Amino acid sequence: MTMMATPPLDQEDEEMLVPHSDLVEGPQPMEVSQVEPASTVENQQVEDPPSMRFTWPIENFSRLNTKKHYSDIFIVGGYKWRILIFPKGNNVDHLSMYLDVADSAILPYGWLRYAQFSLAVVNQIHPKYSIRKDTQHQFNARESDWGFTSFMLLSDLYDPSRGYLVNDVVIVEAEVAVRKIQDYWSYDSKKETGYVGLKNQGATCYMNSLLQTLYHIPYFRKAVYHMPTTENDMPTGSIPLALQSLFYKLQYNDTSVATKELTKSFGWDTYDSFMQHDVQELNRVLSEKLEDKMKGTVVEGTIQQLFEGHHMNYIECINVDYKSTRKESFYDLQLDVKGCRDVYASFDKYVEVERLEGDNKYHAEEHGLQDAKKGVLFIDFPPVLQLQLKRFEYDFMRDTMVKINDRYEFPLQLDLDRENGKYLSPEADRSVRNLYTLHSVLVHSGGVHGGHYYAFIRPTLSDQWYKFDDERVTKEDMKRALEEQYGGEEELPQTNPGLNNIPFKFTKYSNAYMLVYIRESDKDKIICNVDEKDIAEHLRIRLKKEQEEKEDKRRYKAQAHLFTIIKVARDEDLAEQIGKDIYFDLVDHDKVRSFRVQKQTAFQAFKALSPAMFPAYSCYACRMPLIRIAAMHVACN
Repeated sequence: MTMMATPPLDQEDEEMLVPHSDLVEGPQPMEVSQVEPASTVENQQVEDPPSMRFTWPIENFSRLNTKKHYSDIFIVGGYKWRILIFPKGNNVDHLSMYLDVADSAILPYGWLRYAQFSLAVVNQIHPKYSIRKDTQHQFNARESDWGFTSFMLLSDLYDPSRGYLVNDVVIVEAEVAVRKIQDYWSYDSKKETGYVGLKNQGATCYMNSLLQTLYHIPYFRKAVYHMPTTENDMPTGSIPLALQSLFYKLQYNDTSVATKELTKSFGWDTYDSFMQHDVQELNRVLSEKLEDKMKGTVVEGTIQQLFEGHHMNYIECINVDYKSTRKESFYDLQLDVKGCRDVYASFDKYVEVERLEGDNKYHAEEHGLQDAKKGVLFIDFPPVLQLQLKRFEYDFMRDTMVKINDRYEFPLQLDLDRENGKYLSPEADRSVRNLYTLHSVLVHSGGVHGGHYYAFIRPTLSDQWYKFDDERVTKEDMKRALEEQYGGEEELPQTNPGLNNIPFKFTKYSNAYMLVYIRESDKDKIICNVDEKDIAEHLRIRLKKEQEEKEDKRRYKAQAHLFTIIKVARDEDLAEQIGKDIYFDLVDHDKVRSFRVQKQTAFQAFKALSPAMFPAYSCYACRMPLIRIAAMHVACN
């Protein structure tokens, strides 16, 4: 009989951004005892220092022959920073640009600093076409620089007509604001807010913000729970079951939830998860899929009841009695941002009357060409009104997509019956009060080429707002959720008011791109209670089992460093192997009995676990009990 000790399992988290598996195949070891995991140490915090802009003119840019190029060091809040660029791209056909901690190599062990910052390449011909991207990061020894690998196309940068490279000079800017260190490791979203976040698979923050918004519409969540699924369905092959599973975990888990099952049910592979999709398109596709799956069930029609409204397109002749109308449905409305100061201005523009005259006259059947007016009026609005703000549009002058960062206001309460129902068609039901209250603000931070998505939501329509930013959920005030998401420009405080009286303004690249309103008269129905009785029994059993297994695995890994695996090979195990040529060893260790034992366990205590495993055989050479020889070997190893 022989015994072999193996090292403990890897203690990595089971749900990393890059899929991997750390499960042990084969017979599971018998566990001997339990211990409590070690506690974590909180990071130290620093006070909020001021913000600063640093401008870096790079001369002889086209003649730079280094892969990396650093700016001079500048100081913000007592910390040393610099800009790092890859003039020919960091293995991409884009300019790569990062903010770097200049003295990271000599900082003490365990250093951390947190900064919100933007990086820009200035357009020297048309400054409004400057490219700017902003982000935030907690810098540390492993991630001492952070930024954008694909900042802008090299072909645009090196094209003199574009205005970014003038007289072989490129002007780069960094705006840096150092903030308090965010202790992401010890922060407990569930404990602090009662809600949990969603894990980001790489570029799925846009999807996470939409899913959190839909989840926090309780009537929608209840309908998803009531969709028929069976215990034989697999979440990766069923969108309804994957969404049920996701919502259940958001409701009952204590930690952030993975979205891999849901994205696999979409038919996405790993590559798709790292591609940023269109939020509006994802919302529509998801709604259509669920609408189709709800047909013939007790929840048939729920999507339409919640989100579907109708408007009437009309053309009315001015000089003859002729009018053409067409009724259409909508699940969301796209509102113009450019040229509109607020949501009401966008609705005014939406129903604006267009004149059809001159060369653009309307052909009115038997009346021939006629002067006419064309427009849209609303027949009814849905209980849940989804407004897509057109922050992104095509710029014909630049032949590219651009982001509209103009200031655009949206009210806490939206009255679509204003001015005697100016948005309503003659056939609209005027007895329905179209007064809405704001439920969610979905935000995009960054530029047209990339950025970050998150959502401000007030789940119960109380005064308390919450920010859902992937895994992290925080309490926020109304000003942060509303006014700070209007966009436009912000004035930074002056660090030396006496020396510089010119206020410094910068464009705010974080702004709302989608709003969700709930009609006041329907809010009691929509903000309803959802509990376990709304969840199918097979789903509760399955998910509770999954949660228990996950918790067992978490505890197992947290304690792995305190244990070792001992495998015991008996005479019959050796006999099974002897004479066979499929293995080189005397015994197949994958098939013998395993024990998971605390490293400090006395051998006699281990032996007492299963006396039947240790018969009183003796060594032929020295007549010592064989098990004791094995113990000596373990001690030597």
